[in-house]
Amino acid sequence: MRKSITDKLPAVVALMIIILGWYALSESGIVPAYMLPSPVDVARTFVTDMPTLLSHGKVTMQETLYGLGLGILLAFVMATVMDRFTVLDKACYPLIIISQTIPTIAIAPLLVLWMGFGMAPKITLVVITTFFPISIGLLNGYKGADRDALNLLRSMGASELKIFRHVKFPGALPAFFSGLQISASYAVVGAVVAEWLGGFEGLGVYMTRVKKAYAFDKMFAVIIFIVIISLLLLLLVRLIAKISMPWAAPENRYEKERKLK
Repeated sequence: MRKSITDKLPAVVALMIIILGWYALSESGIVPAYMLPSPVDVARTFVTDMPTLLSHGKVTMQETLYGLGLGILLAFVMATVMDRFTVLDKACYPLIIISQTIPTIAIAPLLVLWMGFGMAPKITLVVITTFFPISIGLLNGYKGADRDALNLLRSMGASELKIFRHVKFPGALPAFFSGLQISASYAVVGAVVAEWLGGFEGLGVYMTRVKKAYAFDKMFAVIIFIVIISLLLLLLVRLIAKISMPWAAPENRYEKERKLK
């Protein structure tokens, strides 16, 4: 418990320094209030606008979770097939890399044009944004499987399905969750970017409205709300990873090392 607090203390101190610096800049008048509202005003707006933020946030979270779920499914299928068939790996890997070099801000207008202003283009953009880290993580995890364990199972006549189930997939879980953490942080941003370019609800739509009204205190409140959602999603992924891989938990490793000593 004490170790956990001391690990988080530097980050808390750094955050407090940033907030105090922000407060000093806004209160001193060096930066005009309409350009940089005070953190006190932002906090007040955050509280008063909470019903509106929750309403729009619900839509953004739906798009995020649907897109992330489909991205995980697509990444799992693609990585598994590419690991099983070398030809597909050589053919698809460069295309996956190229797909990530295209800016999402350039894809979003096309998706809105093709799919309309509903949830479909937002979910599609989240899928495009999130499947890459997961698929690459899984693929590298499959390729990094223990060769001795693979050879042992093959010598015992195990099928490819059993080898995948008992060696490859469990061994790829750490890489999978590492990619999933990256994708989870990208997912909310992808949904918000898609909402900027068209829609009726969502945090991106609300952000566009308050920006046009020059309500920068509300703008900052939306940004903070997006950060909170992203952090909660990351915490959820870490919790699922901890439950799925109890053997990989840091405290378990610490206990084992202490017993060995």
